[in-house]
Amino acid sequence: MAPLEQLRFLLHITHSSGIARRYFVTNGFDGALTMLGLMMGFRISGGVAPAVMIAACMGAAIALGMSGLSSAYISEAAERRRELRELEEAMLVDLNASAHARAARLVPMLIALVNGMAPFLISLLIMAPLWLEYFGILVKPSPIDTAIIVAFLLIFLIGVFLARVSGGFWLWTGLRTVAIATVTSLLILLVGV
Repeated sequence: MAPLEQLRFLLHITHSSGIARRYFVTNGFDGALTMLGLMMGFRISGGVAPAVMIAACMGAAIALGMSGLSSAYISEAAERRRELRELEEAMLVDLNASAHARAARLVPMLIALVNGMAPFLISLLIMAPLWLEYFGILVKPSPIDTAIIVAFLLIFLIGVFLARVSGGFWLWTGLRTVAIATVTSLLILLVGV
């Protein structure tokens, strides 16, 4: 069986596709809102050096990624071991060489990668205007404003993805996620005044 087919099979027998999808959305949304919060903070604070903004954002992106990676791995590995042990007890057989045992080892790693990479990659996308400006590429209207626009766009796209999963109306779901980002931004503006 090809590696991708095997992975699909292991996700299928553990019913983990939905878990991976939820982790992607949850942590991706966390990453986007965190970066939006940082950008709004930079925006209202005035003159923050680009190197400081990039360092702060990278620190947050790495922390979000590592938190997602480690927390998902620890919790999913424990759940998979428990499920395997319960299955072995119910069947009165050792399943160490089975597909279920392989799934108990591999699926937590896959889910952890999804959980860790979602906020990290989304954060990097939102930070892209800062990097461009840092390397001398002029970003209009400004790198912070462009990063805020990118954050809102990615948050909207996460809503569209959720609509596809749930069968809902893409525009409505996208606008709901944008409403959450808008309320977040307004709260930051209120606190920063």
